[in-house]
This record gives sequence, structure tokens and C-alpha cells, in this order.
Amino acid sequence: MSTTDGPLSGTVVVDLSRALAGPHAAMLLGDLGARVIKVEQPGTGDDTRSWGPPFVGPDDERISTYFLSCNRNKESIELDLKSDDGASVLTRLVRAADVLVENFRPGVLDRLGFSAERLAELNPRLVLCSISGFGHDGPEGGRAGYDQIAQGEAGLMSLTGPSPAEPTKVGVPIGDLLAGMNGAQGVLSALYERERTGRGRVVRTSLLSSIVGVHAFQGTRWTVAGEVPQAIGNHHPSIAPYGAYTCADGMLQVAVASQGQWSKFAGLLGIAADDPRFADNASRVANRPALNEAVEAVLATADRDTWLERIGAIGIPCGAIRTVDQVYEWDQARSQHLVTEVEHPVLGGIELPGSAVRFSDPADPSSETPPDHRPPPRLGEHNDSVRAWLDGVDGAAPGAAG
Repeated sequence: MSTTDGPLSGTVVVDLSRALAGPHAAMLLGDLGARVIKVEQPGTGDDTRSWGPPFVGPDDERISTYFLSCNRNKESIELDLKSDDGASVLTRLVRAADVLVENFRPGVLDRLGFSAERLAELNPRLVLCSISGFGHDGPEGGRAGYDQIAQGEAGLMSLTGPSPAEPTKVGVPIGDLLAGMNGAQGVLSALYERERTGRGRVVRTSLLSSIVGVHAFQGTRWTVAGEVPQAIGNHHPSIAPYGAYTCADGMLQVAVASQGQWSKFAGLLGIAADDPRFADNASRVANRPALNEAVEAVLATADRDTWLERIGAIGIPCGAIRTVDQVYEWDQARSQHLVTEVEHPVLGGIELPGSAVRFSDPADPSSETPPDHRPPPRLGEHNDSVRAWLDGVDGAAPGAAG
């Protein structure tokens, strides 16, 4: 499947965003087949074009791998939105588009002359996706939003790390990525609604709301039970044994999530399943240090691969802890199209992380083909082609351009 054949084929997205949350949302829409036109500041472009190292490519055109991670399946046009020409071209883009994605600080788009009200006047069918750091309103709605700041403010760092004394950020910008996913989900819902109403919507999300929105059981521990969750390292706060354990030559992870699984796991390791300290899950959680000591004493007698085979053979979920390079070399990851090759105009053939979503005909599962992704664009690569396209669609009904 080519991205141009995807479910959003014919949908036009104007991407005014920069850094990660907004670009990630727009990229997800591009993965689904939308035409995504990225608007960038002349000369410098998206902030992430300068985020590195690592940079790759020739000395006269060093390219940030950070930028490559969140801008596949896009075109790039340079516009100074404070200039008359920039405002004019953006106006034409809005009239031709189905979706606009932006993650300026609240109020910036208004000052540029493109408030939500003005955008709706230009194109009543437009879906506006607005992503902020801490929300578009409220007492701190105007704050700048960066991922690690939001991880701390939204409580995530207090849940992550080896102990309560060492709050730790997640290893990827998870607030940005979740906000991008929520933004894309909101856009898809608004496009579906538009089929009935004929009108667009304003979709708002933020790093703060996206992180709090995935607190899950850690949130209800406080809101319902009155417990303040704390970081406990690589073990589950409510299930045991569930976490990372050391073998003779490395670590593995195991998840014993039911009493039946506990009986099997305890039998394999020679631990008394009916030991009063470990007889049920609540007891195992309460006695986790003693349980972990008993488990690791047995795991230390053999290497990781031996234990993965033995544990897997009795139906207990378990796994290795892979490095990033091992993930991308893993046959299973590649079988899921999680690595995609694109032909970059400067770098040649390169591999990028792939889309997490796949499509096939329900009557013919073999009909699925890997999507044909397009490489992230060079700055201003499509200046002329986008303007030429606008010349051809000017005068068409708003949102009707394909």
C-alpha cells in the first residue's frame, strides 16, 4: 500500500507545527494517506532540523536524525507568516485544506491573524488541531511546553525510576508523542463527524492532559484509594512477581498475572506456591522483597536464554531486555513493518522507524502490502510545487482540494 492509497487519501493537512508533538500528529495522518504540507520558517525551518548530534549527510547539508524521526510523508514549503506573502499563501492553504495542525503557544496564531474564528470563516469545513503544553486556558494555559518539564509537572517522573528519591524521565519524549497521538485521534473523529455535519471542529490537547490521561491505575490509586503512587523501579506496584530479574548472565522480565500462572511459575522454580507469604497476589505484593530474593536465587543458577525457554514453555509471559539496535535487527520487528526504507534526496536509502498501524482486506489477509513511505523533506523542497498546486485549486470549494 502506498501512503497515497491509505484511508486518508485525498485529505490535505497543513502542518504549522514544529518540534515533536504537532509534527508527530501530522506524520501519523500522513502515514494514513493524507497529503501533509509542512510550513517552515525560511532559512531555518523546524527547530528539530538543528537538534543534534547525531547529524548525518555531507558537510554542506548536515541533517538531524531527530528531524528524520517525525517528518516522513510530508512536503515542505517555506513561509514567513509575518509577511504579506506568507499570510496570503497560508490563507490559500487553509481554503484548500481539510486539517490544520499547530502547536504554537496559546494566542500566537491569533496574533498572526489566524484565530480559530478566522480559520472557520476561511474554511467552515476545516478541522483545527491545536496542541499546547499545559492547555489552551486555565491559570497556567500560556506556559511553554517542553516534554521533560511536562513529565515532571504531570507526575510521571514521580512514578518512574529506581526509587522515590530518584524521579526519572521516560527514555523518549512520551508527553509529546502521546499528545501527537491524541491530536491525530481527535482529528480523525472530527473528520468522521464532518461527514454528517459538513462542518469542521477545533480539536485541543496538551502534553499535560496526554500524560495525566495515561495515569491509568496509578491515577485511581490516588483518586479512589487515597494512596500516593511512588517509583519502585522495574517491578509492578500491584502484581507480583512482575518485573525484571537477574539471571546468571543478564536480565529477563517475567509477568505472573494470575494465580494459575503463579502455581506454574512457583513449581518451575521450586518455590512453595502455598507459602503464606506468597499464597495470593496481595501477599506477594506485600512481601515483594522476600519474593524477589527467592526468585533471583533460582534464576542465578542458569543463563537468561535457558530461563526464557523454560518459562515460555509453561506459558508464562517473559522476555529479554533489548537494546535499540537489537530491536531494529529483530526479525519480529521487521515482520511487522516497524522498519521502513525510504530514498532520501541527500542521504540516499535510509531506514526509519515504521508506522504502528497496518491495513488489509478482511476477505483477503494476504492483500496487505508494506506501505510506501516518502522521506522527510529538505527545507523548502516543495516551495514551487505547492504554490503551483494552489494556483490550480484556487477557486475550488473549501476543503475540496485533493
